[in-house]
Amino acid sequence: MAVKSPLQQHGAGRNLIFRAVIVTLIVVSGYLVFEFGRIQGGYDVIEAASIRQAYDSHIKQLDDNIIELKQEVALLKTNREVDRESYKEVEASLATLQAKIQEQRDAIGFYRGIVSPSDGNSGLRVQDLKLTRGKQEREFNVRLVLVQAMKHDRKVSGDVNLSIAGSQGGVETTYTLAQLVPDNADKAWVFSFRYFQDFDRLFVLPDGFTPERITVEVRSRTRSISSIEESFAWETSQS
Repeated sequence: MAVKSPLQQHGAGRNLIFRAVIVTLIVVSGYLVFEFGRIQGGYDVIEAASIRQAYDSHIKQLDDNIIELKQEVALLKTNREVDRESYKEVEASLATLQAKIQEQRDAIGFYRGIVSPSDGNSGLRVQDLKLTRGKQEREFNVRLVLVQAMKHDRKVSGDVNLSIAGSQGGVETTYTLAQLVPDNADKAWVFSFRYFQDFDRLFVLPDGFTPERITVEVRSRTRSISSIEESFAWETSQS
């Protein structure tokens, strides 16, 4: 078996180093091209990291607030047992603090749904849907919150198709929101956002129609971001 001379070994070593440098340059160039494309599309890496850090900081602050509020609740409960004369005042304070705790928890759930959802899935999702009664008979308001979870390197655009299923005169009937909004309202429901977007829409149910379910179809027009569809039982809240 022939033994390579030191000169041949040195040449082979230089070839390996040269190949490694070429591969590194290709990888780095590809990454730079990828980042340049994202920047051209309006994505700012530094801005995205800053916003994510702000969300994380806000979540931590809300967690700390909840701890403080729970301590106040515990103190008030102790005072309630000691001082029966101010029972009503303490009870009112307890209710206020517990409402604040719930608000903090809701806010934490909202931000975590954007930054790190519990199911670990990225993409479009309906973060919240709330129905409230309007001022007029059979008038309702729907509040819809859409988020783009985890990945925020591009804006997602598209439109929402909302429909309400129920019965009318004993017959299964479905209305789209476009059929129920006032005549002077915009019937198109478009969206475009990177992190989240919320909407409020007013509509009026026809006489004799009993709503049972509401379906939200979020249709993405952004490549690689999938559309979603979710269905909810009809349920109104006080606020």
